[in-house]
Amino acid sequence: MTQGKLSLANKASDSTSGEAFVAPAPPTYEEAVAGVSAPCYNDVEMLTEFSWDDANIRRVFIRKVYSILMIQLLVTVAIVALFTFCDPVKDYIQTNPGWYWASYVVFFVTYLTLSCCSGPRRQFPWNLILLAIFTLSLSYMTGMLSSFYNTKSVVMCLGITAAVCLVVTVFSFQTKLDVTTCHGVLFIFCMVMFISGLVLAIVLPFQYVPWLDAIYAALGAILFTMFLAFDTQLLMGNKRYAMSPEEYVFATLSIYLDIVYIFSFFLQIFGTRRD
Repeated sequence: MTQGKLSLANKASDSTSGEAFVAPAPPTYEEAVAGVSAPCYNDVEMLTEFSWDDANIRRVFIRKVYSILMIQLLVTVAIVALFTFCDPVKDYIQTNPGWYWASYVVFFVTYLTLSCCSGPRRQFPWNLILLAIFTLSLSYMTGMLSSFYNTKSVVMCLGITAAVCLVVTVFSFQTKLDVTTCHGVLFIFCMVMFISGLVLAIVLPFQYVPWLDAIYAALGAILFTMFLAFDTQLLMGNKRYAMSPEEYVFATLSIYLDIVYIFSFFLQIFGTRRD
Protein backbone atom coordinates (compact mmCIF):
# COMPACT_ATOMS: atom_id res chain seq x y z
CA MET A 1 0.00 0.00 0.00
CA THR A 2 2.79 2.36 0.89
CA GLN A 3 4.67 1.53 -2.30
CA GLY A 4 1.56 2.28 -4.34
CA LYS A 5 1.29 5.75 -2.79
CA LEU A 6 4.95 6.44 -3.44
CA SER A 7 4.63 5.37 -7.07
CA LEU A 8 1.64 7.66 -7.53
CA ALA A 9 3.57 10.57 -5.96
CA ASN A 10 6.55 9.93 -8.23
CA LYS A 11 4.31 9.87 -11.29
CA ALA A 12 2.72 13.15 -10.24
CA SER A 13 6.12 14.76 -9.71
CA ASP A 14 7.37 13.46 -13.06
CA SER A 15 4.35 14.85 -14.85
CA THR A 16 4.78 18.23 -13.11
CA SER A 17 8.49 18.45 -13.96
CA GLY A 18 7.73 17.64 -17.56
CA GLU A 19 5.73 20.81 -17.96
CA ALA A 20 7.62 24.06 -18.76
CA PHE A 21 7.93 26.40 -15.75
CA VAL A 22 6.89 29.97 -16.63
CA ALA A 23 8.20 32.70 -14.30
CA PRO A 24 5.78 35.53 -13.50
CA ALA A 25 6.41 38.80 -15.35
CA PRO A 26 8.02 41.57 -13.27
CA PRO A 27 5.74 44.47 -12.34
CA THR A 28 5.88 47.69 -14.30
CA TYR A 29 7.22 50.92 -12.80
CA GLU A 30 3.71 52.29 -12.35
CA GLU A 31 2.63 49.10 -10.53
CA ALA A 32 5.75 49.16 -8.35
CA VAL A 33 5.32 52.75 -7.21
CA ALA A 34 1.53 52.59 -6.92
CA GLY A 35 0.44 53.29 -3.37
CA VAL A 36 3.88 54.47 -2.26
CA SER A 37 3.77 57.75 -0.35
CA ALA A 38 5.77 60.81 -1.36
CA PRO A 39 9.36 61.00 -0.09
CA CYS A 40 9.58 62.44 3.39
CA TYR A 41 12.44 64.17 5.15
CA ASN A 42 15.32 62.30 6.63
CA ASP A 43 16.54 63.24 10.11
CA VAL A 44 20.09 63.33 8.79
CA GLU A 45 19.28 65.69 5.95
CA MET A 46 18.34 69.28 6.59
CA LEU A 47 17.13 70.22 3.10
CA THR A 48 15.24 67.57 1.20
CA GLU A 49 12.12 66.74 -0.75
CA PHE A 50 9.38 66.71 1.81
CA SER A 51 5.71 65.82 2.00
CA TRP A 52 4.25 67.59 5.01
CA ASP A 53 0.85 66.04 5.59
CA ASP A 54 0.41 67.10 9.20
CA ALA A 55 -0.60 70.76 9.11
CA ASN A 56 -0.30 71.03 12.89
CA ILE A 57 3.44 70.22 12.79
CA ARG A 58 3.91 72.88 10.15
CA ARG A 59 2.05 75.53 12.15
CA VAL A 60 3.99 74.78 15.33
CA PHE A 61 7.30 74.85 13.44
CA ILE A 62 6.55 78.18 11.75
CA ARG A 63 5.29 79.70 15.00
CA LYS A 64 8.43 78.63 16.84
CA VAL A 65 10.73 80.01 14.14
CA TYR A 66 9.06 83.41 13.97
CA SER A 67 8.80 83.71 17.75
CA ILE A 68 12.56 83.27 18.13
CA LEU A 69 13.14 85.54 15.13
CA MET A 70 11.12 88.35 16.70
CA ILE A 71 13.23 88.16 19.86
CA GLN A 72 16.43 88.29 17.78
CA LEU A 73 15.23 91.31 15.81
CA LEU A 74 14.14 93.16 18.94
CA VAL A 75 17.58 92.62 20.50
CA THR A 76 19.28 93.82 17.31
CA VAL A 77 17.10 96.92 17.00
CA ALA A 78 17.71 97.76 20.68
CA ILE A 79 21.50 97.51 20.27
CA VAL A 80 21.42 99.53 17.03
CA ALA A 81 19.35 102.22 18.75
CA LEU A 82 21.73 102.29 21.74
CA PHE A 83 24.80 102.63 19.53
CA THR A 84 23.13 105.27 17.35
CA PHE A 85 21.42 107.54 19.86
CA CYS A 86 23.72 107.28 22.91
CA ASP A 87 26.79 109.40 22.23
CA PRO A 88 29.06 107.99 25.02
CA VAL A 89 28.46 104.43 23.85
CA LYS A 90 28.93 105.45 20.24
CA ASP A 91 32.24 107.15 21.00
CA TYR A 92 33.48 104.17 23.00
CA ILE A 93 32.80 101.54 20.34
CA GLN A 94 34.26 103.72 17.58
CA THR A 95 37.47 104.32 19.52
CA ASN A 96 37.81 100.63 20.45
CA PRO A 97 37.57 98.61 17.23
CA GLY A 98 39.04 95.56 18.94
CA TRP A 99 35.58 94.70 20.27
CA TYR A 100 34.29 94.62 16.69
CA TRP A 101 36.90 92.09 15.59
CA ALA A 102 36.29 90.00 18.70
CA SER A 103 32.57 89.92 17.97
CA TYR A 104 33.36 89.00 14.36
CA VAL A 105 35.36 85.98 15.51
CA VAL A 106 32.55 84.92 17.84
CA PHE A 107 30.03 85.41 15.03
CA PHE A 108 32.08 83.32 12.61
CA VAL A 109 32.69 80.46 15.06
CA THR A 110 29.06 80.22 16.20
CA TYR A 111 27.81 80.44 12.63
CA LEU A 112 30.04 77.55 11.51
CA THR A 113 29.03 75.52 14.56
CA LEU A 114 25.30 75.98 14.00
CA SER A 115 25.56 75.48 10.24
CA CYS A 116 27.88 72.49 10.05
CA CYS A 117 27.32 70.56 13.29
CA SER A 118 23.91 68.93 13.58
CA GLY A 119 24.53 67.84 17.17
CA PRO A 120 24.83 71.28 18.83
CA ARG A 121 22.22 72.66 16.43
CA ARG A 122 19.57 70.17 17.61
CA GLN A 123 20.54 69.64 21.24
CA PHE A 124 18.56 71.75 23.71
CA PRO A 125 19.54 74.07 25.39
CA TRP A 126 22.94 74.38 23.66
CA ASN A 127 21.31 75.29 20.37
CA LEU A 128 19.51 78.27 21.90
CA ILE A 129 22.63 79.33 23.83
CA LEU A 130 24.73 79.31 20.64
CA LEU A 131 21.97 81.14 18.80
CA ALA A 132 21.86 83.81 21.53
CA ILE A 133 25.64 84.30 21.33
CA PHE A 134 25.40 84.48 17.55
CA THR A 135 22.64 87.10 17.80
CA LEU A 136 24.55 89.28 20.27
CA SER A 137 27.75 89.20 18.22
CA LEU A 138 26.01 90.08 14.95
CA SER A 139 23.95 92.75 16.71
CA TYR A 140 27.13 94.36 18.02
CA MET A 141 28.64 94.40 14.53
CA THR A 142 25.45 95.85 13.03
CA GLY A 143 25.21 98.45 15.79
CA MET A 144 28.80 99.57 15.27
CA LEU A 145 28.21 99.84 11.53
CA SER A 146 25.10 101.95 12.16
CA SER A 147 26.98 104.28 14.53
CA PHE A 148 28.94 105.72 11.58
CA TYR A 149 25.76 106.81 9.80
CA ASN A 150 23.33 109.65 10.38
CA THR A 151 20.50 108.87 12.78
CA LYS A 152 17.80 109.67 10.21
CA SER A 153 19.50 107.38 7.71
CA VAL A 154 19.52 104.50 10.17
CA VAL A 155 15.83 104.96 11.03
CA MET A 156 14.93 105.25 7.33
CA CYS A 157 16.84 102.06 6.45
CA LEU A 158 15.19 100.23 9.33
CA GLY A 159 11.79 101.20 7.92
CA ILE A 160 12.74 100.20 4.38
CA THR A 161 14.08 96.86 5.59
CA ALA A 162 10.91 96.15 7.58
CA ALA A 163 8.71 96.98 4.57
CA VAL A 164 10.77 94.88 2.14
CA CYS A 165 10.88 91.88 4.49
CA LEU A 166 7.13 92.07 5.08
CA VAL A 167 6.39 92.19 1.35
CA VAL A 168 8.79 89.33 0.59
CA THR A 169 7.35 87.19 3.39
CA VAL A 170 3.75 87.71 2.24
CA PHE A 171 4.81 87.03 -1.35
CA SER A 172 6.58 83.81 -0.36
CA PHE A 173 3.54 82.51 1.47
CA GLN A 174 0.99 83.47 -1.20
CA THR A 175 2.73 82.87 -4.51
CA LYS A 176 2.59 79.61 -6.47
CA LEU A 177 6.17 80.20 -7.69
CA ASP A 178 8.53 77.66 -6.15
CA VAL A 179 11.63 79.64 -5.17
CA THR A 180 13.23 76.58 -3.55
CA THR A 181 14.05 75.20 -7.01
CA CYS A 182 16.13 78.30 -7.84
CA HIS A 183 19.18 77.33 -5.78
CA GLY A 184 21.30 77.24 -8.95
CA VAL A 185 20.47 80.89 -9.67
CA LEU A 186 21.34 81.83 -6.10
CA PHE A 187 24.66 80.02 -6.36
CA ILE A 188 25.58 81.91 -9.55
CA PHE A 189 24.53 85.18 -7.90
CA CYS A 190 26.76 84.35 -4.91
CA MET A 191 29.72 83.79 -7.25
CA VAL A 192 29.05 87.18 -8.87
CA MET A 193 29.01 88.80 -5.44
CA PHE A 194 32.23 87.02 -4.46
CA ILE A 195 34.05 88.23 -7.58
CA SER A 196 32.68 91.74 -7.12
CA GLY A 197 33.89 91.72 -3.53
CA LEU A 198 37.39 90.77 -4.64
CA VAL A 199 37.39 93.62 -7.18
CA LEU A 200 36.28 96.07 -4.50
CA ALA A 201 38.95 94.82 -2.11
CA ILE A 202 41.59 95.54 -4.74
CA VAL A 203 40.24 98.88 -6.01
CA LEU A 204 39.00 100.64 -2.87
CA PRO A 205 42.37 100.85 -1.03
CA PHE A 206 43.72 102.94 -3.93
CA GLN A 207 40.65 105.03 -4.70
CA TYR A 208 37.07 105.08 -3.46
CA VAL A 209 34.64 104.63 -6.35
CA PRO A 210 31.12 105.58 -5.17
CA TRP A 211 29.20 104.05 -8.10
CA LEU A 212 31.09 100.76 -7.79
CA ASP A 213 30.32 100.60 -4.09
CA ALA A 214 26.65 101.40 -4.78
CA ILE A 215 26.38 98.65 -7.42
CA TYR A 216 27.88 96.10 -5.05
CA ALA A 217 25.45 97.12 -2.29
CA ALA A 218 22.48 96.94 -4.68
CA LEU A 219 23.50 93.45 -5.82
CA GLY A 220 23.86 92.37 -2.20
CA ALA A 221 20.42 93.71 -1.28
CA ILE A 222 18.84 91.86 -4.23
CA LEU A 223 20.69 88.64 -3.44
CA PHE A 224 19.67 88.50 0.22
CA THR A 225 16.11 89.49 -0.64
CA MET A 226 16.04 86.41 -2.88
CA PHE A 227 17.56 84.37 -0.06
CA LEU A 228 14.82 85.63 2.27
CA ALA A 229 12.16 84.36 -0.13
CA PHE A 230 14.06 81.06 -0.51
CA ASP A 231 14.44 80.50 3.24
CA THR A 232 10.84 81.52 3.92
CA GLN A 233 9.46 78.97 1.48
CA LEU A 234 11.62 76.27 3.07
CA LEU A 235 9.48 76.73 6.19
CA MET A 236 6.20 76.25 4.41
CA GLY A 237 6.48 72.60 3.49
CA ASN A 238 4.29 72.79 0.39
CA LYS A 239 7.11 73.34 -2.11
CA ARG A 240 9.58 70.91 -3.63
CA TYR A 241 12.11 71.35 -0.84
CA ALA A 242 11.36 71.96 2.82
CA MET A 243 13.16 72.33 6.13
CA SER A 244 12.94 69.53 8.66
CA PRO A 245 10.85 70.54 11.71
CA GLU A 246 13.83 69.70 13.92
CA GLU A 247 15.88 72.44 12.23
CA TYR A 248 14.05 75.41 13.76
CA VAL A 249 17.35 76.91 14.98
CA PHE A 250 18.95 76.80 11.56
CA ALA A 251 15.78 78.15 9.93
CA THR A 252 15.70 81.05 12.38
CA LEU A 253 19.40 81.73 11.89
CA SER A 254 19.03 81.82 8.10
CA ILE A 255 16.11 84.26 8.03
CA TYR A 256 17.68 86.47 10.70
CA LEU A 257 20.94 86.64 8.77
CA ASP A 258 19.06 87.54 5.57
CA ILE A 259 17.25 90.42 7.27
CA VAL A 260 20.41 91.82 8.89
CA TYR A 261 22.32 91.73 5.62
CA ILE A 262 19.44 93.41 3.79
CA PHE A 263 19.54 96.22 6.37
CA SER A 264 23.32 96.53 6.07
CA PHE A 265 23.21 96.82 2.28
CA PHE A 266 20.33 99.32 2.41
CA LEU A 267 22.37 101.37 4.87
CA GLN A 268 25.27 101.26 2.43
CA ILE A 269 23.01 102.47 -0.41
CA PHE A 270 20.79 105.06 1.26
CA GLY A 271 22.76 105.94 4.39
CA THR A 272 24.51 109.24 4.95
CA ARG A 273 27.72 109.11 6.93
CA ARG A 274 28.26 111.39 9.89
CA ASP A 275 30.54 114.38 9.46
